[in-house]
Amino acid sequence: MAASALDSRVLVLNKLYMAVHVVSVRRAFALLFKRVAEVVSYQDEQFNTYDFDSWRDLSALRADFDEEDEVVRTVSFEIRVPKIIRLAFYSRMPRTEVKFNRRNIFARDENRCQYCGKRRPTSELSLDHVVPRSRGGKSAWNNVVCACTRCNARKGGRLPTEAGMHLFREPVKPRRSPVLHLTLRSEKYKSWRHFVDEAYWSIRLQE
Repeated sequence: MAASALDSRVLVLNKLYMAVHVVSVRRAFALLFKRVAEVVSYQDEQFNTYDFDSWRDLSALRADFDEEDEVVRTVSFEIRVPKIIRLAFYSRMPRTEVKFNRRNIFARDENRCQYCGKRRPTSELSLDHVVPRSRGGKSAWNNVVCACTRCNARKGGRLPTEAGMHLFREPVKPRRSPVLHLTLRSEKYKSWRHFVDEAYWSIRLQE
């Protein structure tokens, strides 16, 4: 399996066509092979569903592939990486609470230091309590921001105003998963928008 295909994500719908998870490509194929899920494919402005065998047969028709389609190659066949799958027996409602964690904070702030305003790789970023914990600051959405290591060290255990610094924007609790918000910007996942544009739910990426 190519690295690019492994890096892709697959949207999971419940039985009622409501978005509930995002999983890895490997996990998606496992669900399809066990026949507990089916592929949902958007073609010619309509959605079609396929089980594992029919999706494999369709994948053999290379003329149907779009340029951006990713393919998994095995010893005996090639199969297209799906963008969306639907669980056959799961009908629970999606989660509405966005989990408070490092990954979602970085995504909410778009990997941008909230003091200097520069975007940086995650290896150069840390989390900062606007009101330091030593002064009663809570570990909450409205008090924790993404900060580069340099700005974090400069601020130290002070308030931003005491350090002569200003927030790029006020931290707030996101209404939906910030990781999902970033993913939806990509044309690669444009078919997801039919199911998640108005939804507020938390991604749980399963390997």
